[in-house]
Amino acid sequence: MNSKIMNGIIGLCIGDALGVPVEFRSRGALSGHPVLDMIGYGTYNQPPGTWSDDSSLTFCLMDSIAECKRIDLFDIADKFKKWLWEGYWTPYGEVFDVGIATKQAIDRLNHELIRPDFAGGQDEYSNGNGSLMRILPLAFLLRKSNVEERISAITQVSSITHRHMISIIACVIYTEVAINLIDGLDLKTSINEMKLVVNRHFSGHSEIVQFERILNEDLSDIKVNDIHSTGYVVHTLEASLWSLLTSVSYKEAVLKSINLGEDTDTTGAVTGGLAGLIYGIESIPDEWVQQIARIDEIVELCRRFENSINI
Repeated sequence: MNSKIMNGIIGLCIGDALGVPVEFRSRGALSGHPVLDMIGYGTYNQPPGTWSDDSSLTFCLMDSIAECKRIDLFDIADKFKKWLWEGYWTPYGEVFDVGIATKQAIDRLNHELIRPDFAGGQDEYSNGNGSLMRILPLAFLLRKSNVEERISAITQVSSITHRHMISIIACVIYTEVAINLIDGLDLKTSINEMKLVVNRHFSGHSEIVQFERILNEDLSDIKVNDIHSTGYVVHTLEASLWSLLTSVSYKEAVLKSINLGEDTDTTGAVTGGLAGLIYGIESIPDEWVQQIARIDEIVELCRRFENSINI
């Protein structure tokens, strides 16, 4: 299973599964009883190794690209609808977790004649982390494209559920860091290279101020009490990058991100995707990998996805 796609995607899925049992638990509660291993039940009463909507929608995106050999917004939208209404690419055949903005967007796709990239919410309050959590596959698909093509594609795919510029910039930041890691750069260099791209291409957007700490500060210098872990996309992105910058292993980074509390599955997934790219799947405890629901099918999806793109 040693490929960069396996590293990132399985890293994401495991981070998601580690966070599912404690989603919505406060930082204070987790400080007394931190997550130290793959556990089950808890918030959603699911067995150990159960992943949530973060991984499901990531798999739907990969599945669409593998089938279509390109980004097909209508096919991606159809798979998102199939996920929500039919349990497609869920661990056990049913959806147990879905974000409000994501459900609203898929409802629009289901009931309105609308282009997929016009379905996502566009108001300032539609900036949950629901597109950030599933955007990682685009790093593999787009890494040889020019910056303008990457940003255009990321904008369209994010906009299926999240169309506000804050969500789009967050997805671009994450994808650019991931591409740099795939290309073999270390984390700090990957972040610095991302800053050059994002500051250059979004300097005229007022929303860029929301990313001040990511783009113009060293996140590793920020104290844990100043790192937030809500479902707001900027908080998720900051928490994930901070956890990575202040850790030295996959396990440490992902558990640190989850024990920040609140939106634990998504913070774990977003952190886990990059941590997998940095440290490789061989760094992930094997017992965690073996507990993941549908692991053989996930591996096969990674292979199909890899075979469908030129990386």
